[in-house]
Amino acid sequence: MGDVIVASLARWSFRHKWLVILVWVAVLVGVGGAGNQIGDAYSNAFSLKGTESTTVLNLMDKAIPARSGEADTVVWHVDSGSVRDASVQQHITPMLAKIAKQTDVGTVVSPYDPAGAAQVSKDGRTAYATVTYTKLGNDLSNNQAQLLIDTAHSARAPGLKVEVGGNKPAQAEQPLPAVAEVVGIAAAGVVLFLALGSLFGMLLPILTALFGVGIGSSAIILLSHGMNVADFSPQLASLVGIGVGIDYALFIVTRHRKGILAGRSPEDAAVAALNTSGRAVLFAGGTVCIALLGMFTLRLTFLNGVAVAAALTVIVTVASAVTLLPAMLGVLGMRVLSRRQRRKLAAAGGAQETSGSGPAARWSSFVQRHPRPLAAVAVVVMATLAIPALSLRLGSSDQGNNPTTTTTRKAYDMLADGFGPGFNGPLTILAQAPTAADKAAVTRLVGTLRTTPGIAFAAQVPLKDAGDIAFVNAVPTTSPQDKATSDLIDHLRHDVVPAAEKGTTMRAYVGGQTAIFKDFASVLFGKLPLFIGVIIALGFVLLLFAFRSLVVPLTAAVMNLVAAAASFGVLVAVFQWGWGGSLAGRAGPIDAFLPVIMLSLLFGLSMDYQVFLVSRMHEEWVHSKDNARAVRVGLAETSRVINSAAVIMICVFFAFVLSGERVLAMFGIGLAGAVALDAFILRTVLVPSLMHLFGPANWWLPSWLDKRLPHLAVEPAEEALPAAAGAKGTDGDGVGREPAYTRD
Repeated sequence: MGDVIVASLARWSFRHKWLVILVWVAVLVGVGGAGNQIGDAYSNAFSLKGTESTTVLNLMDKAIPARSGEADTVVWHVDSGSVRDASVQQHITPMLAKIAKQTDVGTVVSPYDPAGAAQVSKDGRTAYATVTYTKLGNDLSNNQAQLLIDTAHSARAPGLKVEVGGNKPAQAEQPLPAVAEVVGIAAAGVVLFLALGSLFGMLLPILTALFGVGIGSSAIILLSHGMNVADFSPQLASLVGIGVGIDYALFIVTRHRKGILAGRSPEDAAVAALNTSGRAVLFAGGTVCIALLGMFTLRLTFLNGVAVAAALTVIVTVASAVTLLPAMLGVLGMRVLSRRQRRKLAAAGGAQETSGSGPAARWSSFVQRHPRPLAAVAVVVMATLAIPALSLRLGSSDQGNNPTTTTTRKAYDMLADGFGPGFNGPLTILAQAPTAADKAAVTRLVGTLRTTPGIAFAAQVPLKDAGDIAFVNAVPTTSPQDKATSDLIDHLRHDVVPAAEKGTTMRAYVGGQTAIFKDFASVLFGKLPLFIGVIIALGFVLLLFAFRSLVVPLTAAVMNLVAAAASFGVLVAVFQWGWGGSLAGRAGPIDAFLPVIMLSLLFGLSMDYQVFLVSRMHEEWVHSKDNARAVRVGLAETSRVINSAAVIMICVFFAFVLSGERVLAMFGIGLAGAVALDAFILRTVLVPSLMHLFGPANWWLPSWLDKRLPHLAVEPAEEALPAAAGAKGTDGDGVGREPAYTRD
């Protein structure tokens, strides 16, 4: 039934090409116009029930709503003299007054006010004002943040530097990833042209991916009005959509061209390509979406929007590959081949024999002859790269990792230089103190904090109308990303605060932005084993259905874990240890949500390559029952297109390093490294080597289980070739094979 539906859809799209193309153009324009009209509503909303940092936020929201919203800082520094000089105040005071009148601004505390007297550095050359909104940053627009930045910068003068720090300003000045996307697509175009040798053949996968990503990106804007979607979701979805979109189209175009060279008409070749590689694309795209949506098992709203956004883009991209692509193949006809190929095809009388032996066939034979040493080398390489992953430390990037040209990075550095490295990550301690004894306990707590190692400054902040809530500000001596700061939070929660609570009814909680990131990392790390187990089990079941084997899905599961460990090892070395130099920016922990998202994507991408590789091996095994031949032919026929697809993915992913955003750079390097290791070491060396060593056991399945499993043909065999193709041919890399057959 699936064969009929896919074939019918492909033939209909091919014959009604202009209608299909027109519909896709209309959808692109319509969804894009709607997205531009209403604008985005991205939200980096954390929901960490049961954590101390969330308790602090809830208490602040109830007791002191004027201080519970987005908190930004305006920082200024003088090259000489003091920030208290009248000439400096003449520039700063009117500027702060303008900010105080802006929409949703609750309070502005100036260092020139008695309440802000401590907001001047000891040397008197750096000062800051706190700007607190009545709304959380998720509810503020980027325009509001940009207005704050512009107003603050208007006070600049010779010798007076003014910058703005805060989460919303950082979001407002994030650079557009357009440059990274253009570079990635251009590099992919070069690889496609070298692989296909045809300008039109090169353009087809790129256009297919661009339609999918264009519609997907606009759909994500609309989605952000219905659920919390993180602000980096569009860039991540584009990164994934461009990579998989070009790859999926490449698999189909390659099979289509092969069908034409074998003597089929363009229409029949397109139908056969969609009914084989197209079905594999549907299966692979489905696994990517399932893996992404597996993030819902973590029950973290922050990741739900990311998962849906990326999965939505993949769905649109797959739909483009199975409908828009055959329509464009119908427009091109024979021009999907290069001129040289068309001349050879005409000279051969309508069918072209593939010649001799290619590099892929020679490599496949080499792997067959030397499986043990090649497997050993591959294992050593992957294990070595995975060693740094043992030091993985989860945390969060902050404005200290922003590009040095941004106002938020300049403000961050000015505060660190003027007030100490821990000033950019102050801890907020809220205490519920209903009685006089409790209030005395708060005072003792502040005294204890001042003598606690790792605390540079601690003071109780006087608040009006706060009721029984006491607000304590504590500044660490170390930066927010330093492991010592994380250890300090644990020490305060487990030792210092409980000691102050003894004998009283006071209850105190440690929060603040740094504590929020730490809690988020702890929650994610605790749920990571379950998440890994779910996606690995899912992949095992899907491959079990597809290839009716226990060894193949088990091998794939192990390969997924190996690829993840090695890619995380690369990330730790580059970003956490700082081996990447300027590429990594300031060394720091790996963002807590990155392993979850990367595991989802790696699972899906690894499944792609596993499906395309093993489906051809399985087809040959069913036909010949010769494991050595099945592995050799499967590797020879698929390795070239898999390697080409991997190079395209690597180009697209690595180009996101150019975005200037540390998080996107981590995604780019992590995914590019993972794809390179997966395609060139695991699928090209280790998997075929192991399959040669396992022999016929690769395809073993207990008879009782075989009877109970549903039959799922991922990539059914093509129909018999036309008579013009000859009785016997060779595969694309010179491996001899029998004519294609039809399997029931």
